[in-house]
Amino acid sequence: MTTDLRLEALHRYPVKGLSPERLDSADLDAGRYFPGDRLFAVENGPSGFDPAAPVHQPKIKFLMLMRHEALARLDARYDAHENSLTLRHGGEVVARGDLDTAEGRANIETYLAGYLPEALRGPPKVLTAPDGFRFTDSPRGFVSLLNLASVAAIETMTGAAVDPLRFRANLHVSGLAPWGELDLVGHTLATPGGVTLRILKRTERCAATNVDPVTGIRDLAIPHTLSRHLGHTDCGIYAEVVAGGTLHIGDRLTGAAATA
Repeated sequence: MTTDLRLEALHRYPVKGLSPERLDSADLDAGRYFPGDRLFAVENGPSGFDPAAPVHQPKIKFLMLMRHEALARLDARYDAHENSLTLRHGGEVVARGDLDTAEGRANIETYLAGYLPEALRGPPKVLTAPDGFRFTDSPRGFVSLLNLASVAAIETMTGAAVDPLRFRANLHVSGLAPWGELDLVGHTLATPGGVTLRILKRTERCAATNVDPVTGIRDLAIPHTLSRHLGHTDCGIYAEVVAGGTLHIGDRLTGAAATA
């Protein structure tokens, strides 16, 4: 069976646990991560992370929405040209820092220490991912895709509106039946422009999805709802970039879906 998807939205998350940035296009390179995604993380006390020999770390070692829902009330904007981060709260700039300098990182760290004092296990520290590494939840989280029909099905299950941004995915796609993305594992998707993605695995959802990405309120129980209705907590998929190129909103992604 052939599947034909439409790319509805693109997002990157420059800082793990902080707000998304919407993109009109994205340049993907073979074997690389989604551009500008999870470049930084805020260590919650000493994590043992060594940038000279980076190893994937459990997300509990960093500030994250799963435990720190107040992060959703911060608007984070990353300037790649200046390598600077600006944090806003309630529309006001509360911290800004050049991430190339100790002083700039300290500006961000000091604000977060005051913003989340009860959440900290030690001094917060802004970490930068070395080349070829990212602070993704999964060691193979190169590019994440979310099926909007699955989100609509969750709305039916919960009886509430569900913002797709709860799932913190890079690509939002339409054209599949609910949960149809789970059947794509092991298959490839390609755009007319030549971008090719190989689907690696299903995305298991955690309590971060319970947090409204606008209000920062923990108002739903999505993993519990999925488990109760479906017997698993999977929604979305991870992919690797087999052939690079530029993705644009509205692009078609076609491929062969797994058969039952």
